[in-house]
Amino acid sequence: MSAPSVAPAERRWAIRFILCFGLVSLFADMTYEGAHGSIGPMLKDLGASVAAVAVISGLGEMIAASLRFFSGRLADRTHAYWTLAVSGYALNVLAIPGLAFVSTWQGAAMLIVIERTGKALRGPARDLLLSEATGKVGHGWGFGLHAAMDQTGAMAGPLLMAFLVMRTGHFQPAFAWLAIPAVLALLSIVAARAVRAVDAEPPKPKPPQPLPKVFWTYVAAAGLLACGFIDFPVLGAHFEKETLFSPGVIPLLYSLAMGVNGITAVIFGRLYDRYGLIVLTLGIVLSMLALPLGFLGGVAGAIAAVICWAAGLGVQDATLRSGIAQAVSMNKRGTAFGIFNGVYGVMWFLGSAIMGLLYSYSIIALVVFGLVAQLVAAVMFATVRRPLEAVSA
Repeated sequence: MSAPSVAPAERRWAIRFILCFGLVSLFADMTYEGAHGSIGPMLKDLGASVAAVAVISGLGEMIAASLRFFSGRLADRTHAYWTLAVSGYALNVLAIPGLAFVSTWQGAAMLIVIERTGKALRGPARDLLLSEATGKVGHGWGFGLHAAMDQTGAMAGPLLMAFLVMRTGHFQPAFAWLAIPAVLALLSIVAARAVRAVDAEPPKPKPPQPLPKVFWTYVAAAGLLACGFIDFPVLGAHFEKETLFSPGVIPLLYSLAMGVNGITAVIFGRLYDRYGLIVLTLGIVLSMLALPLGFLGGVAGAIAAVICWAAGLGVQDATLRSGIAQAVSMNKRGTAFGIFNGVYGVMWFLGSAIMGLLYSYSIIALVVFGLVAQLVAAVMFATVRRPLEAVSA
């Protein structure tokens, strides 16, 4: 595989567009990930039980995943990609800073669900708009660059919140400061829209095409991969339980992971454009290593596990969406991204729930479950490599 041959002017607008949308995701993730690490303690301060925190978190993620089935189809039917994207980011602006002003945990829970709804609304439309630009420069490199900027925000947000909380000694007032990156995300999407309107050639209409058969196998493999992929909070909880690190070090490990994630996404995005889906197999091997290293490897193993986990996730960020864009025509990509993100999110949640239950029963069983699920996913991806290349040829 190689990046497509396009006119220099098209390549320039595509890079500008990807950078603008990268800024959108940088500031949006700075907002959300900054909030994500502090939502649990904040809810507990407002009187929520640990069980209520778990339910609220799980419900938000399930909504974010399942609603994408519908928002992706809506994007294809209405072609209102920008309306859906801007509306989703606007909900982010309203919900996250609003957490600074609620007085009950039920009110905070409502805002958290609203923010997740906004993410579900904007996700497929954003990926579709990005895929038009990444098609000009190479899907792997384009999505990898976007993921790197996204993870820069994911790394900066928790650090900002840690600074604010240490300064004031309270969680809730710090959320008000997240209005700044939230507003910057909205301004960045306005800039992206301006770049798209001025620089890009209007796409030529194409006849409707159904989703190819290989798409469904691809999505099933992605779902299994998500099911076996350990969630960082589970790793973090294990590190704290085993006193491998002090509590203050664990958020720093997460920030390290986000940095590794971004770097890996750019590198393996380039490799994907050259070698294709085989690159994802290496990413799966890395994420598989995170399980035995993290749960059975002591302090050194835990640090290695965080790096492997982040690198594996970075490879997924660069390649999984690229495969969808490679296989599915523009007129069906909203639906395709919605289905893909929905299945991936639901299976991630189910896998995390299963591994959470297995943890209290047997750590070995947890590790085996994750390894088997990801290994089967790797085999499935290997079987669709040729059909995927044939569809995109």
